[in-house]
Amino acid sequence: MSQMPATPVLSVRDLRTQVATPSGPRTVVDGLSFDLMPGETLCIAGESGSGKSMTALSLMRLLPEPMARVASGSAIFGGRDLMALPEEEMRKIRGDGIAMIFQEPMTSLNPVLTVGKQLTEAILAHRDVGAGEARKTAAEMLRKVRISDPERRLRQYPHELSGGMRQRVMIAMALVCGPKVLIADEPTTALDVTVQAQILGLIRDLQRDFGTSVILITHDMGVVAEMANRVMVMREGRVIENGPVAEIFHAPRQDYTRELLAAVPRLGAMTGREGPMRAGTVEPVAAGRTLTNPAPLVEVSDLTVRFDIKGGLLQRTVQRVHAVEGINFAIRPAETLALVGESGCGKSTTGRALMNLVPWQGDIRIAGRNTAGLTSQTMKPVRRDIQMIFQDPFASLDPRKTVGSLVGEPLAIHELASGREIREKVAWLFERVGLSPEQMSRHPHEFSGGQRQRICIARALSLSPKVIVADESVSALDVSVQARVLDLLQELQDELGISYLFISHDMAVVEQISHRVAVMYLGQIVEIGTRAQVFEDPRHPYTKRLISAVPIADPSRRREHFKQLEGEVPSPLWPAGSGPERVRLTDIGDGHAVALNA
Repeated sequence: MSQMPATPVLSVRDLRTQVATPSGPRTVVDGLSFDLMPGETLCIAGESGSGKSMTALSLMRLLPEPMARVASGSAIFGGRDLMALPEEEMRKIRGDGIAMIFQEPMTSLNPVLTVGKQLTEAILAHRDVGAGEARKTAAEMLRKVRISDPERRLRQYPHELSGGMRQRVMIAMALVCGPKVLIADEPTTALDVTVQAQILGLIRDLQRDFGTSVILITHDMGVVAEMANRVMVMREGRVIENGPVAEIFHAPRQDYTRELLAAVPRLGAMTGREGPMRAGTVEPVAAGRTLTNPAPLVEVSDLTVRFDIKGGLLQRTVQRVHAVEGINFAIRPAETLALVGESGCGKSTTGRALMNLVPWQGDIRIAGRNTAGLTSQTMKPVRRDIQMIFQDPFASLDPRKTVGSLVGEPLAIHELASGREIREKVAWLFERVGLSPEQMSRHPHEFSGGQRQRICIARALSLSPKVIVADESVSALDVSVQARVLDLLQELQDELGISYLFISHDMAVVEQISHRVAVMYLGQIVEIGTRAQVFEDPRHPYTKRLISAVPIADPSRRREHFKQLEGEVPSPLWPAGSGPERVRLTDIGDGHAVALNA
């Protein structure tokens, strides 16, 4: 391998970014300097609010002026200072010279244009090709980021795709013109581990084939260990530590860096232990409740959820999405059952079926009551026993209401308290989740992501439920905030005996928090057992693939080659009148059941 050229592809000096506040300008990026070499991956790590994303927006000249601006500094790219270029010149560089993958795909994609229109627009803006060739290139790029049936996806609008798919479309848009520098802002946060491995592999291939340099902004220290040559740790706008990846991980100099690394859940850390582990510690969670009352709180039998797709002149059902196809499981008191699998496997749909939020068939019993055929009114008493924490806390909180009224709303709806009693209960709940009662009068936008998730947990707890469905409840949080939220969930389980259906694609978190694990693939459970059985003795090929795809927060154990998955991603879409073959679970001992016919 030839030695890396000494000339940086991007040279940043003393970058200072300010935002306007009622009390005057506040510096959010303070004196940032670095050189990015050709083919190098520089990871910028740190918690929310550390200035990571503001650094990226400053370099791309995408700050919402005049509310935010680059106050001083330079960024030399291709012999020119990006900070001094006219907007017209900067527009030519964006996408072609420097491309960016944004963190939130739904707000980055135009909702009124098809995916194909947006992808071909990027190609036609920078390449001298015809519309047909641009569409062909767009379809090939979607195939590379593991999107099934790319021709159909090109005709769809962003809202028709899952969160993971939208993120892959964003990645395809960024990579389609083969940029010299790729700025990736949390590019894999919403993705499953297998797709994440594919995307990281794709970025690696791009670097190998074109010498692309990457600035990777992330709070996932596993991704940092997997991808980085060099790491900059930011806190409150400043770089507090900067060095080669091995040095940062194995000999961090700053306490803050050590705290960040300590909060990372590590796959395999639970080997040889029985029950769950307290987040960020080596302290086991108190056990024993499940043995005293073995009767299940939740019993699910032959749960099936299908969505019809109509078409033709008479609008008949022509296709059917087999989202969940005849699954069975039970959750006992004070037990955490984790449901894991890739996007589209039916995890969230299962959670919504338990809440009666989607039409379903089969049998669901919650605290002894069958919920089949219940209306929203007759479901009300059941919802006192089962509550849900949604994936996106900002989307699930009404921005017009104060957080105090949002947390107290279930008490008012179920007529369990009124006036002063509600205020007192809400104040207690706020203290319970680590917030102060003084914050009750604020609105959701005044809180950080981690605090908003705590508010959602407080709201779920307001009715004193027996079961909580936690749908990707910590996937978008920083590692330290994630550790605190997980610790809170485990503490509540220990004290109140709450059961959880913990829906997640983060295998390291699942290993840490769960008693039992169910692995879903294309709407069916293919393996279920205790945490130790599934993680320490996985039997199904899909379970093994999920576990092997998890990035490990240790640069010395980095995978040099990502195993590329063969063929198309299977689809849960079937023609009307047909469907997938039902898998049969076989108990291979002590309740460890595996689909041997799939």
